Amino acid sequence: MSSKPIVEARGIHKHFGAVHVLKGVDLRVAERELVFIIGPSGSGKSTLLRCLNRLEAPSSGSVVVDGIDMLDPKTDINHARQRIGMVFQSFNLYPHMTALGNVTLALRKVAGKSRTEAEAIGRAALDRVGLADRAEHTPGQLSGGQQQRVAIARAIALEPRVMLFDEPTSALDPELVGSVLEVMRSLRESGMTMVVVSHEMGFARAAADRVVFMDHGQIVEQGAPAEIFEAPKEERTRAFIGQIQRH
Repeated sequence: MSSKPIVEARGIHKHFGAVHVLKGVDLRVAERELVFIIGPSGSGKSTLLRCLNRLEAPSSGSVVVDGIDMLDPKTDINHARQRIGMVFQSFNLYPHMTALGNVTLALRKVAGKSRTEAEAIGRAALDRVGLADRAEHTPGQLSGGQQQRVAIARAIALEPRVMLFDEPTSALDPELVGSVLEVMRSLRESGMTMVVVSHEMGFARAAADRVVFMDHGQIVEQGAPAEIFEAPKEERTRAFIGQIQRH
């Protein structure tokens, strides 16, 4: 991998009580790279993502994102998180606010933009996800796919350096998945660095630079999509790929 990675996690361990969820995970992500993390439920994928932006504090290890030590007590975590957008399985939108209101809230409260400036940036972000005409709609007036695209607009409005996606399509009806993947594809084309946890294997094959297979809190194997999906080296990877290809 070329220059210094934009995301570097080293030796990440995470315990929840007696449960050892992450067992010494190392992950480096280059700028503009799209890394796809796959693996069975309970393998630690989502916990790893949450450790990258400090939604969870690792029990040990180090996380540096865009030169910021995420685990340094002196780091202003709200400021740091502006550089790391995150999109969740649930859309986490405020139901009483419009799409535009949801997108501009952090711009005003966290980034300190004026209402006028925040609205201009917010409308541009909604336009990028194909929802310019839904700015004044509340979440209840939008489909699940549209709500998830609002959530993506909210994240990209802060101009993050890295985007984390945690199962962004798993709460959606199948016919709505495509619109969200389309937005992710366009972000990818614009050069956004992305780390994606998802079951959308077709998207992983087509769009990922690298696929990381996790099981039991460890990275078992990683490589180009063709290697992982067609010629995995590890038995556990082969078993998992075989299982998902049967479905």
